[in-house]
Amino acid sequence: MKEKYYLTTTLPYVNADPHIGFALEMIQADALVRYERLLGKEVVFNTGTDEHGLKIHRKAEEMGIDTQDYCDQYAARFHSLRELLNLSYTNFIRTTDPHHKQAAQEFWKRCDANGDIYKKNYQVKYCVGCELEKTDSELVDGKCPLHIKYDIELIEEENYFFRFSAFQEKLLQLYSERPDFVVPAHRLDEIRKFVEGGLQDFSISRLKEKMPWGVPVPGDDTHVMYVWFDALVNYISTLGWPEDEENFRAYWPGVQVAGKDNLRQQSAMWQAMLLSAGLESSKQIFIHGFITSEGQKMSKSLGNVVNPVDVVEKYGTDPVRFYLLGALPSYEDGDFSTRRFEEFYTAHLVNGLGNLTSRILTMIEKYSDGKIPEKSEDIFDVRAFWGRYDKSFGKFSFDEVVRELNSFVAKCDAKISEEKPWEKAKNGESIDALLYVLVESLRHLAIAFFPLLPESAENILKSLHISHEQIQGEQARAWGVLAKGNEVTKGEILFKRLES
Repeated sequence: MKEKYYLTTTLPYVNADPHIGFALEMIQADALVRYERLLGKEVVFNTGTDEHGLKIHRKAEEMGIDTQDYCDQYAARFHSLRELLNLSYTNFIRTTDPHHKQAAQEFWKRCDANGDIYKKNYQVKYCVGCELEKTDSELVDGKCPLHIKYDIELIEEENYFFRFSAFQEKLLQLYSERPDFVVPAHRLDEIRKFVEGGLQDFSISRLKEKMPWGVPVPGDDTHVMYVWFDALVNYISTLGWPEDEENFRAYWPGVQVAGKDNLRQQSAMWQAMLLSAGLESSKQIFIHGFITSEGQKMSKSLGNVVNPVDVVEKYGTDPVRFYLLGALPSYEDGDFSTRRFEEFYTAHLVNGLGNLTSRILTMIEKYSDGKIPEKSEDIFDVRAFWGRYDKSFGKFSFDEVVRELNSFVAKCDAKISEEKPWEKAKNGESIDALLYVLVESLRHLAIAFFPLLPESAENILKSLHISHEQIQGEQARAWGVLAKGNEVTKGEILFKRLES
Protein backbone atom coordinates (compact mmCIF):
# COMPACT_ATOMS: atom_id res chain seq x y z
CA MET A 1 0.00 0.00 0.00
CA LYS A 2 1.28 3.45 -0.93
CA GLU A 3 2.24 5.91 1.79
CA LYS A 4 -0.30 8.74 2.11
CA TYR A 5 0.50 12.45 1.98
CA TYR A 6 -1.90 15.33 2.55
CA LEU A 7 -1.24 19.02 1.89
CA THR A 8 -3.54 22.02 1.96
CA THR A 9 -3.19 25.68 1.13
CA THR A 10 -5.16 28.33 2.94
CA LEU A 11 -8.47 29.24 1.33
CA PRO A 12 -8.49 32.75 -0.16
CA TYR A 13 -11.43 35.06 0.39
CA VAL A 14 -13.53 35.52 -2.73
CA ASN A 15 -13.67 39.28 -2.36
CA ALA A 16 -11.09 40.04 -5.07
CA ASP A 17 -9.40 38.48 -8.07
CA PRO A 18 -6.46 36.09 -7.52
CA HIS A 19 -3.16 37.93 -7.08
CA ILE A 20 0.49 36.94 -7.48
CA GLY A 21 0.86 36.32 -3.73
CA PHE A 22 -1.72 33.56 -3.77
CA ALA A 23 -0.19 32.22 -7.00
CA LEU A 24 3.07 31.87 -5.04
CA GLU A 25 1.34 29.78 -2.35
CA MET A 26 -0.37 27.57 -4.92
CA ILE A 27 2.83 26.96 -6.88
CA GLN A 28 4.82 26.17 -3.72
CA ALA A 29 2.13 23.70 -2.67
CA ASP A 30 1.99 22.16 -6.13
CA ALA A 31 5.77 21.70 -6.23
CA LEU A 32 5.61 19.95 -2.85
CA VAL A 33 2.90 17.47 -3.85
CA ARG A 34 4.52 16.72 -7.21
CA TYR A 35 7.75 16.02 -5.31
CA GLU A 36 5.92 13.68 -2.92
CA ARG A 37 4.36 11.86 -5.88
CA LEU A 38 7.86 11.34 -7.30
CA LEU A 39 8.62 9.51 -4.06
CA GLY A 40 5.70 7.19 -4.82
CA LYS A 41 3.19 8.56 -2.33
CA GLU A 42 -0.56 8.77 -2.78
CA VAL A 43 -1.44 12.45 -2.46
CA VAL A 44 -4.45 14.53 -1.50
CA PHE A 45 -3.86 18.19 -2.36
CA ASN A 46 -6.55 20.53 -1.08
CA THR A 47 -7.35 24.12 -1.93
CA GLY A 48 -10.54 26.07 -2.51
CA THR A 49 -12.32 29.25 -1.47
CA ASP A 50 -13.44 30.84 1.80
CA GLU A 51 -16.88 32.26 1.13
CA HIS A 52 -18.35 33.46 4.42
CA GLY A 53 -17.86 36.59 6.49
CA LEU A 54 -18.77 40.25 6.68
CA LYS A 55 -16.30 41.37 4.02
CA ILE A 56 -17.82 39.11 1.37
CA HIS A 57 -21.41 39.89 2.31
CA ARG A 58 -20.77 43.63 2.05
CA LYS A 59 -18.99 43.24 -1.28
CA ALA A 60 -21.98 41.41 -2.75
CA GLU A 61 -24.32 44.11 -1.41
CA GLU A 62 -22.15 46.82 -3.01
CA MET A 63 -22.47 45.05 -6.36
CA GLY A 64 -26.20 44.54 -5.89
CA ILE A 65 -26.14 40.77 -6.40
CA ASP A 66 -27.03 37.72 -4.33
CA THR A 67 -24.15 36.74 -2.03
CA GLN A 68 -24.12 33.12 -3.23
CA ASP A 69 -24.08 34.25 -6.88
CA TYR A 70 -21.18 36.54 -6.02
CA CYS A 71 -19.30 33.65 -4.41
CA ASP A 72 -19.98 31.39 -7.39
CA GLN A 73 -18.48 33.93 -9.79
CA TYR A 74 -15.31 34.45 -7.78
CA ALA A 75 -14.84 30.78 -6.91
CA ALA A 76 -14.75 30.06 -10.64
CA ARG A 77 -11.95 32.62 -11.06
CA PHE A 78 -9.84 30.91 -8.41
CA HIS A 79 -10.61 27.49 -9.87
CA SER A 80 -9.30 28.76 -13.23
CA LEU A 81 -5.80 28.97 -11.69
CA ARG A 82 -5.63 25.20 -12.07
CA GLU A 83 -5.02 25.43 -15.81
CA LEU A 84 -3.23 28.78 -15.74
CA LEU A 85 -0.55 27.65 -13.26
CA ASN A 86 -0.63 23.92 -14.17
CA LEU A 87 -1.76 22.90 -10.69
CA SER A 88 -2.39 19.28 -9.72
CA TYR A 89 -4.74 19.65 -6.75
CA THR A 90 -7.18 16.83 -6.11
CA ASN A 91 -9.73 18.70 -3.96
CA PHE A 92 -11.28 22.14 -4.43
CA ILE A 93 -13.44 22.83 -1.41
CA ARG A 94 -15.83 25.74 -0.99
CA THR A 95 -16.96 26.70 2.51
CA THR A 96 -20.50 27.08 1.15
CA ASP A 97 -20.53 23.36 0.26
CA PRO A 98 -23.33 21.59 2.20
CA HIS A 99 -20.97 18.93 3.57
CA HIS A 100 -18.51 21.51 4.84
CA LYS A 101 -21.28 23.36 6.66
CA GLN A 102 -22.37 20.13 8.36
CA ALA A 103 -18.78 19.33 9.32
CA ALA A 104 -18.28 22.83 10.78
CA GLN A 105 -21.41 22.38 12.88
CA GLU A 106 -20.25 18.97 14.11
CA PHE A 107 -16.86 20.46 15.00
CA TRP A 108 -18.63 23.19 16.98
CA LYS A 109 -20.67 20.59 18.85
CA ARG A 110 -17.56 18.68 19.90
CA CYS A 111 -15.80 21.79 21.18
CA ASP A 112 -18.99 22.79 22.98
CA ALA A 113 -19.37 19.34 24.53
CA ASN A 114 -15.85 19.66 25.93
CA GLY A 115 -16.71 22.94 27.63
CA ASP A 116 -14.70 25.20 25.33
CA ILE A 117 -17.56 27.35 23.99
CA TYR A 118 -19.50 29.89 26.05
CA LYS A 119 -21.59 33.02 25.51
CA LYS A 120 -20.96 36.55 26.77
CA ASN A 121 -21.42 40.25 25.98
CA TYR A 122 -18.35 41.99 24.68
CA GLN A 123 -16.99 45.07 22.99
CA VAL A 124 -14.08 44.84 20.60
CA LYS A 125 -12.21 46.67 17.87
CA TYR A 126 -12.55 44.68 14.67
CA CYS A 127 -10.77 44.72 11.29
CA VAL A 128 -13.10 43.63 8.51
CA GLY A 129 -10.11 43.07 6.22
CA CYS A 130 -8.51 40.53 8.56
CA GLU A 131 -11.84 39.33 9.94
CA LEU A 132 -10.02 39.48 13.27
CA GLU A 133 -10.28 41.35 16.56
CA LYS A 134 -7.50 43.90 17.12
CA THR A 135 -5.85 45.30 20.24
CA ASP A 136 -4.64 48.90 20.41
CA SER A 137 -1.03 47.69 20.19
CA GLU A 138 -1.75 46.07 16.82
CA LEU A 139 -3.12 49.28 15.29
CA VAL A 140 -1.13 52.06 13.63
CA ASP A 141 -2.78 55.48 13.70
CA GLY A 142 -6.01 53.74 14.60
CA LYS A 143 -5.95 51.40 11.57
CA CYS A 144 -4.88 47.84 10.85
CA PRO A 145 -1.49 48.10 9.05
CA LEU A 146 -2.49 45.26 6.72
CA HIS A 147 -5.81 46.84 5.67
CA ILE A 148 -5.50 50.61 5.93
CA LYS A 149 -8.45 51.16 3.57
CA TYR A 150 -10.82 49.66 6.16
CA ASP A 151 -11.93 51.62 9.20
CA ILE A 152 -11.64 49.75 12.47
CA GLU A 153 -15.15 48.91 13.65
CA LEU A 154 -16.36 48.77 17.22
CA ILE A 155 -18.49 45.70 17.76
CA GLU A 156 -20.63 45.43 20.86
CA GLU A 157 -22.95 42.45 21.14
CA GLU A 158 -23.50 39.06 22.73
CA ASN A 159 -21.42 36.39 21.02
CA TYR A 160 -20.24 32.85 21.52
CA PHE A 161 -16.57 32.55 22.50
CA PHE A 162 -13.94 29.87 22.12
CA ARG A 163 -11.91 29.23 25.27
CA PHE A 164 -8.56 29.90 23.60
CA SER A 165 -6.96 30.81 26.93
CA ALA A 166 -7.33 27.22 28.14
CA PHE A 167 -4.82 25.95 25.57
CA GLN A 168 -1.75 28.05 26.32
CA GLU A 169 0.26 25.30 28.00
CA LYS A 170 -0.78 22.62 25.50
CA LEU A 171 0.25 24.80 22.58
CA LEU A 172 3.60 25.61 24.17
CA GLN A 173 4.12 21.90 24.79
CA LEU A 174 3.34 21.21 21.11
CA TYR A 175 5.92 23.77 19.97
CA SER A 176 8.51 22.40 22.42
CA GLU A 177 8.05 18.75 21.45
CA ARG A 178 8.07 19.47 17.72
CA PRO A 179 10.75 22.07 16.90
CA ASP A 180 10.00 21.82 13.17
CA PHE A 181 6.24 22.14 13.61
CA VAL A 182 6.36 25.60 12.01
CA VAL A 183 8.92 26.33 9.28
CA PRO A 184 10.94 28.53 9.15
CA ALA A 185 12.19 28.45 12.74
CA HIS A 186 11.81 32.18 13.34
CA ARG A 187 8.07 31.88 12.65
CA LEU A 188 7.83 29.20 15.33
CA ASP A 189 9.65 31.56 17.69
CA GLU A 190 7.18 34.27 16.75
CA ILE A 191 4.09 32.21 17.50
CA ARG A 192 5.65 30.83 20.69
CA LYS A 193 6.21 34.37 21.99
CA PHE A 194 2.64 35.27 21.08
CA VAL A 195 1.27 32.31 23.04
CA GLU A 196 3.64 32.91 25.97
CA GLY A 197 2.24 36.44 26.21
CA GLY A 198 -1.15 35.02 27.19
CA LEU A 199 -4.15 34.03 25.11
CA GLN A 200 -7.46 35.82 24.99
CA ASP A 201 -10.65 33.90 24.27
CA PHE A 202 -11.98 34.92 20.86
CA SER A 203 -15.46 35.41 19.47
CA ILE A 204 -16.67 32.63 17.19
CA SER A 205 -20.13 33.91 16.26
CA ARG A 206 -21.98 36.94 14.95
CA LEU A 207 -25.61 37.92 15.34
CA LYS A 208 -27.45 36.74 12.25
CA GLU A 209 -29.47 39.96 12.04
CA LYS A 210 -26.23 41.91 11.61
CA MET A 211 -24.29 39.37 9.53
CA PRO A 212 -26.60 36.82 7.89
CA TRP A 213 -23.94 35.24 5.64
CA GLY A 214 -22.45 32.32 7.55
CA VAL A 215 -22.91 28.78 8.88
CA PRO A 216 -25.74 28.63 11.44
CA VAL A 217 -24.64 27.96 15.01
CA PRO A 218 -25.97 24.56 16.15
CA GLY A 219 -28.98 25.05 18.41
CA ASP A 220 -29.10 28.84 18.04
CA ASP A 221 -30.55 30.23 14.83
CA THR A 222 -29.89 33.80 15.96
CA HIS A 223 -26.14 33.37 15.44
CA VAL A 224 -23.85 32.37 12.57
CA MET A 225 -20.28 31.12 12.96
CA TYR A 226 -17.38 33.53 12.90
CA VAL A 227 -15.64 33.11 9.56
CA TRP A 228 -12.33 31.79 10.92
CA PHE A 229 -13.94 29.10 13.04
CA ASP A 230 -15.95 27.87 10.08
CA ALA A 231 -13.21 28.17 7.43
CA LEU A 232 -10.43 26.37 9.28
CA VAL A 233 -12.53 23.21 9.50
CA ASN A 234 -12.18 22.83 5.72
CA TYR A 235 -8.79 21.18 6.26
CA ILE A 236 -10.55 18.11 7.63
CA SER A 237 -14.01 18.37 6.05
CA THR A 238 -12.33 18.00 2.64
CA LEU A 239 -11.16 14.54 3.77
CA GLY A 240 -14.74 13.47 4.49
CA TRP A 241 -14.63 14.19 8.22
CA PRO A 242 -16.60 13.28 10.29
CA GLU A 243 -18.45 10.60 8.28
CA ASP A 244 -15.56 9.04 6.36
CA GLU A 245 -13.37 8.15 9.31
CA GLU A 246 -11.24 5.73 7.27
CA ASN A 247 -10.22 8.32 4.68
CA PHE A 248 -9.70 10.97 7.36
CA ARG A 249 -7.38 8.73 9.40
CA ALA A 250 -5.48 7.72 6.26
CA TYR A 251 -4.48 11.30 5.41
CA TRP A 252 -4.68 13.37 8.58
CA PRO A 253 -2.56 14.97 9.99
CA GLY A 254 -1.46 17.00 6.99
CA VAL A 255 0.95 19.70 5.92
CA GLN A 256 -0.32 23.28 5.65
CA VAL A 257 1.07 26.10 3.50
CA ALA A 258 0.19 29.67 4.50
CA GLY A 259 1.35 33.27 4.33
CA LYS A 260 2.90 35.05 7.28
CA ASP A 261 -0.35 36.95 7.92
CA ASN A 262 -1.94 33.57 8.66
CA LEU A 263 0.59 32.46 11.26
CA ARG A 264 -1.65 33.00 14.29
CA GLN A 265 -4.71 31.39 12.74
CA GLN A 266 -2.94 28.30 11.42
CA SER A 267 -0.41 27.53 14.15
CA ALA A 268 -2.30 28.63 17.28
CA MET A 269 -6.04 29.12 16.78
CA TRP A 270 -6.55 26.06 14.56
CA GLN A 271 -4.31 23.88 16.73
CA ALA A 272 -6.26 24.86 19.86
CA MET A 273 -9.51 24.08 18.06
CA LEU A 274 -8.21 20.64 17.07
CA LEU A 275 -7.16 19.95 20.66
CA SER A 276 -10.62 20.98 21.86
CA ALA A 277 -12.35 18.68 19.38
CA GLY A 278 -10.10 15.76 20.39
CA LEU A 279 -8.33 15.59 17.03
CA GLU A 280 -4.64 15.30 16.21
CA SER A 281 -2.64 18.47 15.55
CA SER A 282 -1.47 19.33 12.05
CA LYS A 283 1.69 17.58 10.85
CA GLN A 284 3.63 20.70 9.86
CA ILE A 285 3.03 24.30 8.79
CA PHE A 286 5.13 26.15 6.25
CA ILE A 287 4.89 29.95 6.38
CA HIS A 288 5.96 32.01 3.36
CA GLY A 289 6.44 35.75 2.98
CA PHE A 290 4.73 38.39 0.88
CA ILE A 291 5.58 39.59 -2.63
CA THR A 292 6.37 43.23 -3.25
CA SER A 293 6.31 44.88 -6.68
CA GLU A 294 9.44 46.72 -7.79
CA GLY A 295 10.34 47.15 -4.12
CA GLN A 296 6.97 48.52 -3.03
CA LYS A 297 3.98 46.93 -1.34
CA MET A 298 1.37 46.02 -3.95
CA SER A 299 -1.52 48.47 -3.98
CA LYS A 300 -4.33 49.23 -6.39
CA SER A 301 -3.84 52.93 -5.72
CA LEU A 302 -0.19 52.68 -6.78
CA GLY A 303 -1.17 50.62 -9.81
CA ASN A 304 1.55 48.03 -9.14
CA VAL A 305 -0.55 44.94 -8.42
CA VAL A 306 0.83 41.98 -10.37
CA ASN A 307 -1.88 39.87 -11.99
CA PRO A 308 -0.71 36.27 -12.48
CA VAL A 309 -2.88 35.94 -15.59
CA ASP A 310 -1.03 38.79 -17.31
CA VAL A 311 2.41 37.44 -16.41
CA VAL A 312 1.63 33.89 -17.55
CA GLU A 313 0.16 35.13 -20.83
CA LYS A 314 3.36 37.08 -21.51
CA TYR A 315 6.02 34.58 -20.39
CA GLY A 316 4.35 31.18 -20.01
CA THR A 317 3.46 29.04 -17.00
CA ASP A 318 6.78 27.29 -16.32
CA PRO A 319 8.87 30.50 -16.35
CA VAL A 320 6.48 32.07 -13.82
CA ARG A 321 6.61 28.98 -11.61
CA PHE A 322 10.41 28.97 -11.83
CA TYR A 323 10.77 32.62 -10.86
CA LEU A 324 8.39 32.41 -7.90
CA LEU A 325 10.08 29.28 -6.59
CA GLY A 326 13.71 30.12 -7.32
CA ALA A 327 14.18 33.87 -7.48
CA LEU A 328 12.29 34.73 -4.28
CA PRO A 329 13.49 33.81 -0.78
CA SER A 330 11.38 30.92 0.48
CA TYR A 331 11.20 32.17 4.06
CA GLU A 332 11.00 35.96 3.63
CA ASP A 333 9.35 38.61 1.48
CA GLY A 334 10.46 38.72 -2.13
CA ASP A 335 10.15 41.20 -4.97
CA PHE A 336 8.54 40.79 -8.37
CA SER A 337 10.45 42.86 -10.88
CA THR A 338 10.05 42.59 -14.65
CA ARG A 339 13.76 43.25 -15.17
CA ARG A 340 14.82 40.62 -12.64
CA PHE A 341 12.25 38.16 -13.97
CA GLU A 342 13.62 38.44 -17.49
CA GLU A 343 17.22 38.20 -16.29
CA PHE A 344 16.45 35.10 -14.22
CA TYR A 345 14.53 33.51 -17.09
CA THR A 346 17.31 34.12 -19.61
CA ALA A 347 20.18 33.08 -17.32
CA HIS A 348 18.71 29.88 -15.91
CA LEU A 349 16.13 28.65 -18.42
CA VAL A 350 17.14 29.95 -21.85
CA ASN A 351 20.93 29.79 -21.31
CA GLY A 352 20.69 27.12 -18.60
CA LEU A 353 18.38 24.12 -18.81
CA GLY A 354 17.09 24.95 -22.29
CA ASN A 355 20.52 25.36 -23.84
CA LEU A 356 21.94 22.28 -22.11
CA THR A 357 19.03 20.12 -23.27
CA SER A 358 19.51 21.29 -26.85
CA ARG A 359 23.28 20.70 -26.76
CA ILE A 360 22.98 17.17 -25.39
CA LEU A 361 20.19 16.01 -27.69
CA THR A 362 21.92 17.55 -30.71
CA MET A 363 25.15 15.69 -29.90
CA ILE A 364 23.31 12.39 -29.42
CA GLU A 365 21.64 12.92 -32.78
CA LYS A 366 24.87 13.93 -34.56
CA TYR A 367 27.46 11.67 -32.98
CA SER A 368 25.41 8.65 -31.88
CA ASP A 369 22.76 8.36 -34.63
CA GLY A 370 20.06 9.47 -32.22
CA LYS A 371 20.57 6.45 -29.97
CA ILE A 372 21.80 6.01 -26.40
CA PRO A 373 25.49 4.93 -26.44
CA GLU A 374 27.20 2.36 -24.23
CA LYS A 375 26.66 2.92 -20.51
CA SER A 376 29.41 4.67 -18.56
CA GLU A 377 30.07 5.58 -14.94
CA ASP A 378 28.54 8.53 -13.09
CA ILE A 379 31.02 11.38 -12.74
CA PHE A 380 28.67 13.91 -11.12
CA ASP A 381 27.71 11.90 -8.01
CA VAL A 382 23.97 12.08 -8.62
CA ARG A 383 23.29 10.23 -5.36
CA ALA A 384 24.71 13.18 -3.44
CA PHE A 385 22.71 15.55 -5.65
CA TRP A 386 19.47 13.75 -4.78
CA GLY A 387 20.38 13.86 -1.10
CA ARG A 388 20.77 17.64 -1.19
CA TYR A 389 17.61 17.94 -3.29
CA ASP A 390 15.57 15.93 -0.76
CA LYS A 391 16.97 17.90 2.16
CA SER A 392 16.02 21.21 0.54
CA PHE A 393 12.48 20.05 -0.24
CA GLY A 394 12.19 18.66 3.29
CA LYS A 395 12.69 22.13 4.77
CA PHE A 396 10.48 23.88 2.17
CA SER A 397 13.52 25.73 0.80
CA PHE A 398 12.41 26.08 -2.81
CA ASP A 399 15.08 28.64 -3.70
CA GLU A 400 17.70 26.18 -2.45
CA VAL A 401 16.19 23.43 -4.62
CA VAL A 402 16.53 25.71 -7.63
CA ARG A 403 20.14 26.54 -6.77
CA GLU A 404 20.94 22.80 -6.64
CA LEU A 405 19.31 22.28 -10.03
CA ASN A 406 21.08 25.25 -11.61
CA SER A 407 24.39 24.01 -10.18
CA PHE A 408 23.89 20.57 -11.75
CA VAL A 409 23.09 22.19 -15.11
CA ALA A 410 26.23 24.35 -14.82
CA LYS A 411 28.40 21.28 -14.09
CA CYS A 412 27.13 19.55 -17.22
CA ASP A 413 27.74 22.66 -19.32
CA ALA A 414 31.24 23.05 -17.88
CA LYS A 415 32.04 19.42 -18.70
CA ILE A 416 31.02 19.93 -22.32
CA SER A 417 33.18 23.07 -22.59
CA GLU A 418 36.10 21.27 -20.96
CA GLU A 419 35.93 18.09 -23.06
CA LYS A 420 35.08 19.76 -26.41
CA PRO A 421 33.44 16.58 -27.76
CA TRP A 422 33.05 18.07 -31.25
CA GLU A 423 36.84 18.33 -31.57
CA LYS A 424 37.38 14.78 -30.28
CA ALA A 425 34.80 13.43 -32.72
CA LYS A 426 36.48 15.31 -35.55
CA ASN A 427 39.80 13.69 -34.57
CA GLY A 428 38.22 10.22 -34.56
CA GLU A 429 38.20 9.83 -30.77
CA SER A 430 35.29 8.05 -29.10
CA ILE A 431 33.00 10.32 -27.11
CA ASP A 432 30.42 7.65 -26.23
CA ALA A 433 31.29 7.67 -22.51
CA LEU A 434 30.84 11.42 -22.26
CA LEU A 435 27.61 11.36 -24.26
CA TYR A 436 26.15 8.74 -21.95
CA VAL A 437 27.08 10.73 -18.85
CA LEU A 438 25.41 13.81 -20.31
CA VAL A 439 22.21 12.19 -21.54
CA GLU A 440 21.75 10.19 -18.33
CA SER A 441 22.37 13.37 -16.32
CA LEU A 442 19.70 15.06 -18.44
CA ARG A 443 17.28 12.32 -17.44
CA HIS A 444 18.01 12.97 -13.77
CA LEU A 445 17.60 16.71 -14.30
CA ALA A 446 14.25 16.23 -16.05
CA ILE A 447 12.93 14.21 -13.11
CA ALA A 448 14.27 16.68 -10.56
CA PHE A 449 12.84 19.66 -12.45
CA PHE A 450 9.43 18.00 -12.80
CA PRO A 451 7.87 19.32 -9.55
CA LEU A 452 8.87 22.86 -10.51
CA LEU A 453 8.53 22.89 -14.30
CA PRO A 454 6.14 20.03 -15.09
CA GLU A 455 5.51 20.92 -18.74
CA SER A 456 9.14 21.53 -19.68
CA ALA A 457 10.35 18.46 -17.79
CA GLU A 458 7.69 16.37 -19.52
CA ASN A 459 8.99 17.56 -22.89
CA ILE A 460 12.54 16.49 -22.01
CA LEU A 461 11.29 13.10 -20.84
CA LYS A 462 9.37 12.67 -24.10
CA SER A 463 12.60 13.37 -26.02
CA LEU A 464 14.20 10.56 -24.01
CA HIS A 465 11.13 8.34 -24.54
CA ILE A 466 10.55 8.00 -20.80
CA SER A 467 7.01 7.60 -19.54
CA HIS A 468 5.58 9.33 -16.47
CA GLU A 469 5.44 5.99 -14.65
CA GLN A 470 9.22 5.65 -15.05
CA ILE A 471 10.08 8.74 -12.99
CA GLN A 472 8.65 7.64 -9.64
CA GLY A 473 10.38 5.81 -6.82
CA GLU A 474 13.98 5.05 -5.92
CA GLN A 475 14.71 3.10 -9.11
CA ALA A 476 14.19 6.23 -11.21
CA ARG A 477 17.05 7.89 -9.30
CA ALA A 478 19.52 5.10 -9.96
CA TRP A 479 22.40 5.72 -12.34
CA GLY A 480 22.35 3.94 -15.70
CA VAL A 481 18.61 3.61 -16.36
CA LEU A 482 18.90 4.65 -20.00
CA ALA A 483 19.72 1.55 -22.06
CA LYS A 484 22.09 1.32 -25.02
CA GLY A 485 20.32 1.64 -28.35
CA ASN A 486 17.23 3.41 -27.08
CA GLU A 487 16.19 6.20 -29.40
CA VAL A 488 16.34 9.87 -28.51
CA THR A 489 14.27 12.52 -30.28
CA LYS A 490 15.27 16.16 -30.42
CA GLY A 491 12.16 18.19 -29.57
CA GLU A 492 11.21 21.83 -29.88
CA ILE A 493 13.13 24.63 -28.17
CA LEU A 494 12.15 24.60 -24.50
CA PHE A 495 12.55 28.29 -23.72
CA LYS A 496 12.49 30.97 -26.37
CA ARG A 497 14.69 34.00 -26.08
CA LEU A 498 12.96 37.23 -25.18
CA GLU A 499 12.68 39.83 -27.88
CA SER A 500 14.61 42.99 -27.04
